Amino acid sequence: MENTDNEFIKFDCSRGCTVSQDTETGEFDCNYRQGCCKLESYDWLKGVRLEEFKDIFEVRFKNTRKGFYVNASGQGIKTGDLVIVEAANGHDLGIVTLEGPIVGRQMKCKGVDPQVTQLRKIYRKAKPFDITKWQEAIAREQDTMIQARRIAAELGLDMKIGDVEFQGDGTKAIFYYIADGRVDFRQLIKVYAEEFRIRIEMKQIGARQEAGLIGGLGVCGRELCCANYITNFQSISTSAARSQDLSLNPQKLAGQCGKLKCCLNYEVANYLDAQSRIPKVSEPLEFEDGLAYLVKTDILQEIMYFSYEKGSLSNLYPLAASEVHEIIMMNRNGVKPESLRTEPEPTGPQFISAVGDDSISRFDKPKKSKNRGKGRNRDNRKGGYNRNSSKN
Repeated sequence: MENTDNEFIKFDCSRGCTVSQDTETGEFDCNYRQGCCKLESYDWLKGVRLEEFKDIFEVRFKNTRKGFYVNASGQGIKTGDLVIVEAANGHDLGIVTLEGPIVGRQMKCKGVDPQVTQLRKIYRKAKPFDITKWQEAIAREQDTMIQARRIAAELGLDMKIGDVEFQGDGTKAIFYYIADGRVDFRQLIKVYAEEFRIRIEMKQIGARQEAGLIGGLGVCGRELCCANYITNFQSISTSAARSQDLSLNPQKLAGQCGKLKCCLNYEVANYLDAQSRIPKVSEPLEFEDGLAYLVKTDILQEIMYFSYEKGSLSNLYPLAASEVHEIIMMNRNGVKPESLRTEPEPTGPQFISAVGDDSISRFDKPKKSKNRGKGRNRDNRKGGYNRNSSKN
């Protein structure tokens, strides 16, 4: 939160906007902040017009909830506008985040057909009193979530309230919860309705979806993938870690949600492709000077390391996977190569980053040598060199 002369500016990253309030009039001013909200879609078709999608917009609400709405207001609406939209009961307030042909791409990605699906309407742009009512409802969310957790615990329900989202008009709230089994909400909803005096909607989410709603930073230092761009969560198993030769340490493989990290699936295809070209070595390789035992394998570079001493990590000799396959076939035919020590150094696939392998110190300014010119001055004093000698 920043404090200026007459306003308090707050960054609401759960909705992707900045909120400022004038201390004199008490009015709120909300502005869309691109790049701040979760699961943002970049408009790479900005400026392109398409008649089919000219009145369809993507409207974002809290966290990862967003939908597609048709403009029925007759007003000119653009990205960043706060709009009043149709809801199941009453109305809601959201921020327009996409317009134009990119909306059609997003609808196709989400499986929404505008010819078949009945899209809800955008009534009008939000007015100051709409924004004030919206902010008052948002201010109740934190206290409501804490009380909702307390009530659920008193009723002995095996569930966790992860988040609460109020509708723009303040008459309805969505309670996001996590539960391993089936939960009987009949008594809970009655207590919630009496306590909060609003309509209640319960929506179950998983642990990964909760991490996406809350957000945060991963061990890589970047924003959580589930809060950044992942919408469909694929199943992840420990076989993905085994195929990449990762340590099966639950503390290192688990993310902030307590489940296996989604990024374990990112490189599995590359590892499986490389492993398909690496032969399985069940017995030591036979050479004229002894047996060579497999010690370790570099999967991506397709290089296998052998040693004449079983279980020893010293005196390792690298072999390309293709050469290992040839030696295995030779051993099966009763042929023994001369020696592993005479094999040339193998070269595997090289992986280079986008900026190359230059040293990071290349950005530093070179230091000036303190001894520059000392020898020359010493020779001048001895009469060995005089730059003005040509004038004499």
